[in-house]
Amino acid sequence: MTPQSSRFPLRGLGALPVRDALGLILDKLDADTGTVHKLRADGLLHLEAHFGEIPAKLLPVIARIPVGKGMAGVAAERLEPVQTCNLQEESAGVVRPGAKATGMRGSLCVPMMNGGRLAGVLGVAVGREREFSDAETAWLLAAGEVLAASDGE
Repeated sequence: MTPQSSRFPLRGLGALPVRDALGLILDKLDADTGTVHKLRADGLLHLEAHFGEIPAKLLPVIARIPVGKGMAGVAAERLEPVQTCNLQEESAGVVRPGAKATGMRGSLCVPMMNGGRLAGVLGVAVGREREFSDAETAWLLAAGEVLAASDGE
């Protein structure tokens, strides 16, 4: 993470529409794509916003994600970050086939917590192998908390 991104004022994210906030998050983490899923009353993670090149055929697949399925679902289930440095070669069973179809490699999903409760999942990915640092992961968790507490449309 660049020094500039570690100083990026997180509180400003909550005042933005979710898609705009996601774009800033991707810029600060030098990431290519991102998603925000919100947990709804039906117990599923619903796609609220996406940014970057996600194949149109995948949008219906990621529109609703069960908790426990795929990286976002596992991050929601465990209430902790889930990361892979290469989506294309992951074999532990966390990455779903649809995620591999994005062509992305390094990926990080974090739970969005609000008052100690799961509100959703924030995910970012890059087109190259990448391991996100502890500082980047902590920053993304903090960004997720800000988005979880906001009413961004």
